[in-house]
Order: sequence, then C-alpha cells, then structure tokens
Amino acid sequence: MRDIIIRSAGPEDIGGVRGVMLDTVYRDFGTGYVSRWHEDIVDPVSAYVVPERHALLVAVDAGGGDVVATAALDSRGPAHPPNPLQLAERYPSGETAQLRRVYVRPEYRRRGLARRLVGELLAFAEADGGYRSVYLHTDPAVPGAEAFWRSLGKVVHDEREDPGGGQGIVHFEIPKGR
Repeated sequence: MRDIIIRSAGPEDIGGVRGVMLDTVYRDFGTGYVSRWHEDIVDPVSAYVVPERHALLVAVDAGGGDVVATAALDSRGPAHPPNPLQLAERYPSGETAQLRRVYVRPEYRRRGLARRLVGELLAFAEADGGYRSVYLHTDPAVPGAEAFWRSLGKVVHDEREDPGGGQGIVHFEIPKGR
C-alpha cells in the first residue's frame, strides 16, 4: 500500500477536496450536485475550515500528493426538514458533532482510510469538550456505507422503516470516546 498522510486540509488541497466530493455525489450517489444538499462541496473552506469547532481532513497519497479521501465535522445538528423532527430535537446544533463527507476514492477503499479519518474526527470532537454527541446519516444505497457505519455506531433511526420509506436514509450515533 502506498503511504497515505492524513492531515487537516490546507489551501493547496481544496481543489482535490472538491474533486473527491463531486466525484462521489455523481458516481456513488447518482444525484450529481444538488445545491440545497451540497453547497458545502463548492465552498468547503467556509463550511469546515473557517468556523471554530469544525474540521476538514484529507488523506493524501504521499507519492503524488493527490487527495484520495475526505472527512469533515461541523457543529450543526440534522435540520428538520428534511430529517425527522425527533432527530433535530435529539441532536441540536452546537451540542452535536456531525460527521460529513467521509468519502474515499474507489481505488483507495478497503484500506482503513475512512476508519482512520473518522478516528481523527472523533478525537477532534472529544478535544473540543462541548459536543454532547456525534451524529451522521448515510444513504444505504452507497456500496459499503451502511455496513461501515454500523461497525462504528448504532442506528438511531432508519427511514426505510417509516411509512412511505421517508428519504431512505439511515441515521447513526457514534459513541464518544471511541
């Protein structure tokens, strides 16, 4: 395996961050860019680098310097709508570390990168001291996503079990101090 460096994203990484994120929403999600869901992809600096208590990490291939994976954390809880009201109430903004954009290029998957990135974000959230919980949601249609998150956390709501199936999203809480 090539050497991979995990670090906070710097100005030199932003193009690569956008590339990984956009490739993922087009290839894996099949939605392409949707501004109401993905505006943070266009401006990851304002979303994750500038605000205090937020983080944007990259995994960089040491051989070529390419960004091969991303992971972000912010202090915004799940919004209602589109998420169920009980989740917005359970995971309020300011008290909730929300994991976002944990994306790995296909050729770098199954090497532990996502797990390493999430571990770094959990350490960041713990060091912050103000987060009561760690939350995320995932689209179970993305290959491997649901199984990965189940290995790290517990399901707190599965919209597929809602009348009409909701948006089909699965919501997780990751135990702090993991």
